Amino acid sequence: MKSPVTRRRFIQSTSLTVLAAATLPRAFAESGRKITVALAGCAHIHTPAYINLLKSREDVAVKWVWDPDAARAAKAASQLNAKVAGAVTDIWNDPEVQAGVVLSETNRHLDLVQAGAKAGKHLFVEKPLGLTAKDSQQMADAITAAGVLFTTGYFMRTDPKHRFIKEQIAQGHLGKVTRVRGSCCHSGALDGWFDGEWRWMADPKQAGVGAFGDLGTHKLDILMWLLGDVEEVTADIKVVIGRYPGCDESGEGLLRFGNGATGTLAAGWVAVDDPVPLLVSGTEGHATIFNGELYFKSKHVAEANG
Repeated sequence: MKSPVTRRRFIQSTSLTVLAAATLPRAFAESGRKITVALAGCAHIHTPAYINLLKSREDVAVKWVWDPDAARAAKAASQLNAKVAGAVTDIWNDPEVQAGVVLSETNRHLDLVQAGAKAGKHLFVEKPLGLTAKDSQQMADAITAAGVLFTTGYFMRTDPKHRFIKEQIAQGHLGKVTRVRGSCCHSGALDGWFDGEWRWMADPKQAGVGAFGDLGTHKLDILMWLLGDVEEVTADIKVVIGRYPGCDESGEGLLRFGNGATGTLAAGWVAVDDPVPLLVSGTEGHATIFNGELYFKSKHVAEANG
């Protein structure tokens, strides 16, 4: 019987391919070639940011844009000087396209990722990866079998403050980590971010999650990246103002990690501020991010006085 791809093993394998992918733009730039990509869906609220980023890159060319909403596809294609794909197979069947950027509704990810991986296209897929663990497992299997480069939208791993804290934990400079607090909150529901074209993101049937999952997955990824697997968890998830029927707006989780550390995880769309996104406390050191600044104390590091 084929064993499932565990989260840790999948992340370990894909992290190597992400490292390889990071060298591609430079290699192509040195050879005078561009990486040719396509947008497979452009429904995500971060699509405008991706479009601006892609437009700023001289080493990347966007050839196609596909979306089931023709008007949405046309709008994105015009901004990228790309062609509108009549069907998503136009992307996967094009030998010039090396990679797909999947910014569709979450409930479309499974079909898009499986098809893209089968076509041998490298993939960036917005989070959450799948509606269910089964969906995500099937995508992980397809990506692993195809051997394509893959990453998802966990951008917080690139934050130098997070990377520094991870290094200090690995070097033992915090001693035994006893507790962590992660928070990822904004005012999306208070300010009606999902009232218009992004409304599907507040529909768990399409998005797979509500507010707690949408933002909590970012900080859960960081906490597990820092401390390893979670053994037990409980949470309180709730509606606060009821702006989006059937969708939670806030939550707080309590986690017990395999190494014995206790963690809390806060996430939601009804916060007017979120000044302390991460706190890590150990028997020999402490790290806190406050208003974008890192405060660090450790008896093992010179001048690390907090």
